[in-house]
Amino acid sequence: MSLKRIAVVGPIPRDTITTHKGEVIKKYGCVTHPTIALAKLLEGTGEVIPISHVHKEDHLSILRLFQPYSNINTEGVDDQNDQGTIIDLKFIDQNNRLEQQTANMTPVTPEDVKPFLNVDCFVFVPITDFEISLDTLQYIKDNSNARIIFDAHGPTTFVTEDGTRLRKFWNDKEQWFPFIDVLKMNLEESICCWFEKDYADDSSFDEDQTEHLDAFAEYVLDRGVKVLYVTLDSRGAMMYKDEVGKVKKQFIPSIPVADVVDTTGCGDSFAGGLAYGFTMHDDATKAAQFANALGALRTQGKDFQVFKSLKETEDMIKNTYS
Repeated sequence: MSLKRIAVVGPIPRDTITTHKGEVIKKYGCVTHPTIALAKLLEGTGEVIPISHVHKEDHLSILRLFQPYSNINTEGVDDQNDQGTIIDLKFIDQNNRLEQQTANMTPVTPEDVKPFLNVDCFVFVPITDFEISLDTLQYIKDNSNARIIFDAHGPTTFVTEDGTRLRKFWNDKEQWFPFIDVLKMNLEESICCWFEKDYADDSSFDEDQTEHLDAFAEYVLDRGVKVLYVTLDSRGAMMYKDEVGKVKKQFIPSIPVADVVDTTGCGDSFAGGLAYGFTMHDDATKAAQFANALGALRTQGKDFQVFKSLKETEDMIKNTYS
């Protein structure tokens, strides 16, 4: 089997996290979660390429973080502009948090992805609406056969002048959909894609508001996306797939965990699981199972040791879905 290559694109923020239990964790986030998770799954069979802009003062620490994994290619981590991302996260409960962003990464452009067009998959995990340019996705589609997996967290999030991170309506989504093969989002982000208003606080979000999903999925798939996943926190994920002009709908339940330590990076890890499942199995249901597995593992600790080998991860999946 030929060596598989997956590029993970987005910020590597310097995170300060206060968990719902009051513990304070300092670490590098976002791209690091799926990158390390994929490195463990692809050991001996593939390579992971993080693509990100970082501060010069963080660059060496980030390289050291990836150093133990021989199949992580760090050529896409760049500090030329000396501009990365700094975020403060305070969880008010297990799933909801207040966010402050005090520094912003320069956007990822076609020039940044140009050296890596021969990968099997690009998985984009932006956390703010300006980090990935539409030109970058268009450039990949024009010049590469790679599958594009895209997390809607970025275009449904904006940063105010004082650094507060808030939800927003994804106004130009129809321009993006033709260049996205697999679209991933959580329930709140789906609401921000479907209902034309911005969401200034959590009081406007109802976690039981799922009536819109079928119509929203049909709208998304009709405009070029091949598979849509909407995560429902601890419940699992809804998958919608176009099959010969008909929308196939499937619920993939989550992998239960006994104790949740830290949910930061769960969405990014889920996206990484999708990338693995599609790249290695070319199967949308299998991809969701790997995504749920990596999301569940992410909750189990404060560092990256939570992620497991391929065999251990496959055992989790078999125990849940067999």
